[in-house]
Amino acid sequence: MSKSDPSHSRKERKKTIRWVVTIFLVTIFVSGLISLVSEEIISRSGIVVSFVILLLIVVVGIVFDVIGVAVTSADETPFHSMAARKVSGAHEAIRLLRNAERVSSICNDVIGDICGVISGSAAATIAAQLLTRFEFSWPMLIGLGMSAVVSGLTVGGKAIGKTFAVNSSTAIVHFVGRTIATFHRFSRSSESK
Repeated sequence: MSKSDPSHSRKERKKTIRWVVTIFLVTIFVSGLISLVSEEIISRSGIVVSFVILLLIVVVGIVFDVIGVAVTSADETPFHSMAARKVSGAHEAIRLLRNAERVSSICNDVIGDICGVISGSAAATIAAQLLTRFEFSWPMLIGLGMSAVVSGLTVGGKAIGKTFAVNSSTAIVHFVGRTIATFHRFSRSSESK
């Protein structure tokens, strides 16, 4: 079947539409759930714990951005020789690379953007906590300062991460592949018990 075949083109279009709708709905659900949980935890925590949670959210966004960039820039060739030698995670890495567009969309757009939005709202919640606990002569600066620091950490972290991802894409994809393989082995062994 050639790619110029109208039925193939229709199938691809339907597949793309289904993917977009699925990712849209998953993003709404995951974003709402994570926002709710993080806001609840941050609003009930102390300032130090709130800052740690905020930092974790930023780090998760950066890590998934690194994975998304690595998957789009890695070459599949070394993983074929690894798979032939039965290296753990090689088959999973090949699967990731063959679905690079979707993996990148999930890592960079869904998880990365959700973390960006949630870190912004978490920063606002922390700023509100600071304003209720301490007296500031210019309270607006607290919110602006929190927003600026979170933006700086996110953008700076992603800039460093992208360079690392491009230069170490094979190692990163292999690590993710091994992690997935380990998770599959663990879930299979717990199902058999």
